[in-house]
Amino acid sequence: MSTAALRPGPDFLLIGAKRGGSTSLYYTLLEHPQVMPLFPNARLLPKDNHTKGVHYFDSHYDKGGTWYRSHFPTSSRRSGKVVGEGSPYYLFHPLAAERAGRDVPEAKILLVLRDPIERAFSHYRERRRQNAEDLATFEEALEAETGRLEGEEERIVSEPGYLSYAHEQQSYRAQGEYAPHLRRWMRHFPAERVRVLAAEEFYADPQAACDEVAVFLGLEPAPLPPSAIKVWNAAPSQDLTPETRQRLAEHYAPFNADLETLLGRTFPWTRP
Repeated sequence: MSTAALRPGPDFLLIGAKRGGSTSLYYTLLEHPQVMPLFPNARLLPKDNHTKGVHYFDSHYDKGGTWYRSHFPTSSRRSGKVVGEGSPYYLFHPLAAERAGRDVPEAKILLVLRDPIERAFSHYRERRRQNAEDLATFEEALEAETGRLEGEEERIVSEPGYLSYAHEQQSYRAQGEYAPHLRRWMRHFPAERVRVLAAEEFYADPQAACDEVAVFLGLEPAPLPPSAIKVWNAAPSQDLTPETRQRLAEHYAPFNADLETLLGRTFPWTRP
């Protein structure tokens, strides 16, 4: 922190989506010779891998800009390289976009989206594996979601420093309603500074996806080593009941249509 004045902020923010593939994309991008990792934080060491996200614009905004910049390399070390952070709650958090637009307006915004039905189910299974979700079935959690989230966004907005576990971790269905969350970011960052990837396309062809991101970040594409092709945070496959899948498909249909209109493209989970 004593050298924070010499440390510019992020060149890019990987803002989500949670359980959408952001971890896999971030660590794959770090294999590019011109993408730098975050500055090691002694409080987080030892770690088996680089820190991915700072969670400044959602959970740690009260720590201030000096604390935030302390995570990034000094400008003298960058010399043609870029550095960014990946905090997947940013997409859904009601204040993150406004804060980032005010504090790091020149950053480029990157996000990777996954079939919202699969994302929601994966999110629930992650909470169960972590013993952080008491409800024994996904259907029970979906039924409880509206009540759990009632008033939480309003409290986040109105009470400085308020952190909501329910809003971040039990919003299984709501976090897949991508269009309104992305539109909030696009009010603060112009469309040319925002790039959206589909997780399914990234996993199918990581090299092509990373080449696209490299060009977006102003870098030359670079071949990925075989070791870079890794799926992080993978969960054991489990079946989702057809009835629940159908209900979610109906719920997400207008949000998917809105997303495709907003971006002028289709996504794998909406194609026949």
